[in-house]
Amino acid sequence: MISYDFTGRHAVVTGAGGGMGEAIALAFLKSGASVTAIDLKPQPDTLAGFGEHLTFRRGDLSDAGFVEKTIAEAGEARGGIDYLANVAGVLWFGRDKSVLEMDMDVWDQVFAINLKAVALTSRAAVPYMLKTGRGGAMVHFSTVQWYRGDPKPQDAYQASKAGVCALSKSLAMQLAPQGIRSNAICPGMTLTPLQARWDSDEVLKAVADYAPLGRIGTPQDMANAALFLFSDAASYITGIELAVDGGLLMRM
Repeated sequence: MISYDFTGRHAVVTGAGGGMGEAIALAFLKSGASVTAIDLKPQPDTLAGFGEHLTFRRGDLSDAGFVEKTIAEAGEARGGIDYLANVAGVLWFGRDKSVLEMDMDVWDQVFAINLKAVALTSRAAVPYMLKTGRGGAMVHFSTVQWYRGDPKPQDAYQASKAGVCALSKSLAMQLAPQGIRSNAICPGMTLTPLQARWDSDEVLKAVADYAPLGRIGTPQDMANAALFLFSDAASYITGIELAVDGGLLMRM
């Protein structure tokens, strides 16, 4: 198992109340970092026991006032911010469907959570990354779904996640002179609370069999990829989209 040492560093992780965000927050904490974890959901039991190294804040990441206040407080308390993991997002089966028929209020809500929140956290965090004098790194979570259409579309999800990749690339170009890197991760089929539709052994087997590597991804797979991109081992990597998908894109 590859290990990293993030002692003395401060990471902000959104979506830390479960799934991929929880796994990333936990991996940072186990690697010595201090973490400000943010979610609408309550703090998971897995994040207990880290004392002053963890600050957990509950709130709406599409609310500019909440984001600015929370990240400013975190940056001031920890003397800066080194890393930003934008993991929070929604996938609303049933409500999010073809743009030809969906309620456009749902479209706006999905974009607010999946894309506007990324913009808000990024612009709030950058001044505190500059404050450290060490630069910094961002990893924003998108999806392999944005590369293709789907016979069962979730158009707001797909379009908002395409926007995440576009924004990540733009931030990478803007912030490179200041030593701040920005990359995106595009997960494939991953077993998280968002995928409640995979509700039987038969469905899980069919999903796993579709991936060339023969299994469904886990939150830990995503945390492993994210920590690499945050680490000094990736210090010459910025502006990319990393597919962590078990080879799924080869089938697209």
